[in-house]
Amino acid sequence: MDDPSEIAALRRRVDELERKLAFVMEALRLRYTDVPATLDGEVIELIKRSQLIEAIKLYREQTGLGLKEAKDAVDAIARRLKRGY
Repeated sequence: MDDPSEIAALRRRVDELERKLAFVMEALRLRYTDVPATLDGEVIELIKRSQLIEAIKLYREQTGLGLKEAKDAVDAIARRLKRGY
């Protein structure tokens, strides 16, 4: 992997993937922190049961986000679940 042309090709590919990811995230109105890798399935279950306040509280505990950011994130997750994503 020391070939400069291979490295340049990989960099171009990573740039392309980052642009595509940014496009998708913008289209879904997501920020990087909206769906953390450690998101507990319990948050999703609470959202499915329409227990949004509890979901927001748990989401805040898991992510350390503020109230508004956690509410926005939970609302975004709820919209995606409603659409079947």
